[in-house]
Amino acid sequence: MTELVHLNVDSGIATITLDSPANRNALSAQLMNEFSTHLESASSNAAVRSVVLAHSSSTFCSGADLSGDSGPEKDMAQLAAILRQMLECPKPILARIAGHVRGGGLGLVAACDVAVASLESSFAFSEVRIGVAPAIISLTVLPRLSSRAASKYFLTGDRFDAAEAERIGLITTASENPELVLEHLATSFRSCSPVGLAETKKLTTRSILQGFDAQETSVTDLSVRLFSAEEAQEGIAAFKEGRPPRWAE
Repeated sequence: MTELVHLNVDSGIATITLDSPANRNALSAQLMNEFSTHLESASSNAAVRSVVLAHSSSTFCSGADLSGDSGPEKDMAQLAAILRQMLECPKPILARIAGHVRGGGLGLVAACDVAVASLESSFAFSEVRIGVAPAIISLTVLPRLSSRAASKYFLTGDRFDAAEAERIGLITTASENPELVLEHLATSFRSCSPVGLAETKKLTTRSILQGFDAQETSVTDLSVRLFSAEEAQEGIAAFKEGRPPRWAE
C-alpha cells in the first residue's frame, strides 16, 4: 500500500506531508491513520521542537473522503480524535498552506497553533453545499473565528482568500513567502525550552479542549446523522456527478 503521509525530521523540525493527490488529500481512513501515527512519533521525539503540517500538489486538504466506504460514524470519530491529538501534542504545530483548503481540512488548519498560507491559497466551508454541516471541525474552528465571520462562511459555503482567512482569524499569516515566515518561527521555537513550550501550549489550547469535552459526542452524532441522511446522499451524488444538487437554483 502506497504511503499517503510522510514524516521527515531535520534540525528539530518534524515535517508531516499529506501526499494523496489522487483525491486532493481527502481525509480517508488511511490518510488519517498515517497522519496520527506520524504525529505520535513526532510528539514523542525529544529532538523535535516543532511540527510542520505540509502538503503535496495544489490542495492542502479537500475535506471528507466522499468516496470512502468505512462509514460516517467511524470517519467522524477518527477526525475528532485527530483534532484532539493535534491540540494535545506537546510541540507547536505549524500549517504550511500553498493551495486550496476545504471542509474538514479547515479543522486541521484551526487545530494547528500557527498557520501560514501563500497569497494564492483559498478556503471554503463547503459542507452546507452538500447537505451536511461543519460539525466536527466546529470544535477547532469556532474558537478561532469571530462570530460574524463564522456565520457568514459556515452558512454560505463561499470561497475566500488567504488575506480574508488572516483577517477573520483562521490563519496566522498570509504571506508572499510562507517558507521565510515558517523559518523564522522554527528558529524562535528552537530558542524555547521544550517544557516551556509544552506547558504554554496547554494554556493556549485549554479552552478549545474544554469545548471538546463538552461537545464532542453531540457534534459527532450530528455529523453521522447528516451524512447518513437522504439530503446528504443527494449532495454527495451531485458532487461526484459534477451537477448541481436538486435544491440549488
